[in-house]
Amino acid sequence: MNGVELFLLGRVLMKIGEDALPEPPGGAGRYAGSARTVLVVASDVAGHPESAVGEIAERTGLPQSQVSTAVARLKEAGAVVTTTDPADRRRALVSPASTVSDRLAQVRATTIGPALAAALGTDDPARLAAITAALEELARELLPATASLRS
Repeated sequence: MNGVELFLLGRVLMKIGEDALPEPPGGAGRYAGSARTVLVVASDVAGHPESAVGEIAERTGLPQSQVSTAVARLKEAGAVVTTTDPADRRRALVSPASTVSDRLAQVRATTIGPALAAALGTDDPARLAAITAALEELARELLPATASLRS
């Protein structure tokens, strides 16, 4: 595998991940590409509690407006809480919520099975189990910072 193949694989995996996410509440349809932004922000907040939006934007490389929108969606879903920065009352600090909302529990409980089967064009349980196991191993090795998002 070369760098281009790995990059293309990453894009395919992102698409499968987006397809695996449950529909947003209210029948608004899929989140489209903004789901990636929300997941990046959620991952950053999990690793850096009590961060200001500007700090999250700096670490992730996302525009501050996109981070603000993602934080609002995560707050609405009950995944994060915001508090006023005691050092600068104009800033809000973002942290993971101490309890898991129904929506966040739904998102975390949703498996990749149907989306993976559709992407592979097969419903062979052995094949799906083998590929799921390989993906889980890659996640354990490459994504240790997101372990708190899976629990």
